[in-house]
Amino acid sequence: MKPGRTLLEAGAEGCSDAELLAILLGSGGRGYSALDSANALLDKYGTLAGLMNRSLDEIAQIRGIKVVRAIRLAAAYEICQRLLKEVARDA
Repeated sequence: MKPGRTLLEAGAEGCSDAELLAILLGSGGRGYSALDSANALLDKYGTLAGLMNRSLDEIAQIRGIKVVRAIRLAAAYEICQRLLKEVARDA
């Protein structure tokens, strides 16, 4: 099942980390899917936290990522960081 379909049917909490990354990446390329690229990221960096501590250039070295997709991941990470700060401030 495609990651977007999983999210529609099971909700975001029903998606694996790789599926959520694949949704952010959007698409793959010739011979590989966004899910393949997402799995490659997690294979290399281990966890979402391990991935987010990397530079854009380093992330862009993974097949199918390139700089534009690395920027999307960095933006998503920053949104999460800001949300955590808001929650902590409001607690």
